[in-house]
Amino acid sequence: MDISKRAQKLEPSVTLAAAAKANALKACGKDILSLTVGEPDFTTPKNIQQAAIQAIESGKANYYTPSAGIKELREAVVQHIETYYQLNYQANNVIITDGAKFALYLLFQAVLNPKDEVIIPVPYWVSYGEQVKLAEGVPVFIPCAQENEFKVTVAQLEAAKTAKTKLLILNSPSNPTGMIYSEAELRNIGEWAVANDVLIVSDDIYGRLVYNGAVFTPMASLSPAIQKQTIIINGVSKSYAMTGWRIGYAVGDETIISAMNDIASQSTSNPTAVSQYAALEALRGEQDTVESMRQAFEARLNEIYPIFAALPGFKLEKPHGAFYLFPNIKETLTMCGYSDVTKWVDDLLSEGEVALVTGAGFGAPENVRISYATDLETLKEAAKRIRAFIEKKTAK
Repeated sequence: MDISKRAQKLEPSVTLAAAAKANALKACGKDILSLTVGEPDFTTPKNIQQAAIQAIESGKANYYTPSAGIKELREAVVQHIETYYQLNYQANNVIITDGAKFALYLLFQAVLNPKDEVIIPVPYWVSYGEQVKLAEGVPVFIPCAQENEFKVTVAQLEAAKTAKTKLLILNSPSNPTGMIYSEAELRNIGEWAVANDVLIVSDDIYGRLVYNGAVFTPMASLSPAIQKQTIIINGVSKSYAMTGWRIGYAVGDETIISAMNDIASQSTSNPTAVSQYAALEALRGEQDTVESMRQAFEARLNEIYPIFAALPGFKLEKPHGAFYLFPNIKETLTMCGYSDVTKWVDDLLSEGEVALVTGAGFGAPENVRISYATDLETLKEAAKRIRAFIEKKTAK
């Protein structure tokens, strides 16, 4: 049987592929150090676990929920946004989804028509462009210079805009770079989007993971006009160490949220009930564990950044949020005799037993992504192995 053209056009996720390859080698007895997948290495906090257990034991997790999610959780998201964004929404402005990734998928399916264009700054999270293509939209990639912390400018947006431009995706703090847009930068971009009737997709999933005095500014908080023009994408996976629970959400215009709900009702029916009750506790319960994890990531970053920045040929900006390093390794590739970053990453895995993610999947073929969402011992040993691999290749 033939596979659909849309499926044939999809590029697989490089992060998941790298993790799968590392796990396969581990299963064969290899001592692989994996710095691939972006998920906290902390256990989901006990209060959240207990809320899930209680939901199961009380029978609340047995049944279908509304496709947009239980009302209590949607109201908790409203309160969360009011607390951290100082914005007012209603429950009908919120949809709960099977992870923030599915919130993005639903949004693109709900608002894009064939050939609509979506501006995506480069580097980008690996699924943005592929999800846009699944909705028959056209991803328009704008390369952003490392010297400008990989940030897109209004001048670049203006140059990329056409009559078909419908959406702009912004991710701050960013996966893969960890950079954060300033309030002034966001305001300029937001005002440009309002003036040009471009819907802003604000991916805020790392908003509470910022370090060393950096400040996360929510795009939607900058003015009533920008708020109206913005769809917030977020979830509990990163801040609460709940990647496996698969709960995300979108907040914004009621008409768009309603359309997303209609699509969800014909696809997933509803997010997993027990995970919704766990997420309810995450948002309403104590927040000390969030701060503890944030502090742990900050300490790791400050300790390992100079170690990785000192690797031969690595050019690395210190990130301000998320939990990734994204060095340019063009000089390293040349030193080691490579012209392809993906080949270098593959050989590092097989010969050096360290798994990284090729930057090619993020639109940056001179970079690699390194997740520091793992323990310091692993990170330091991985840096030693990378250095040894480089030195071995340059000695030939």
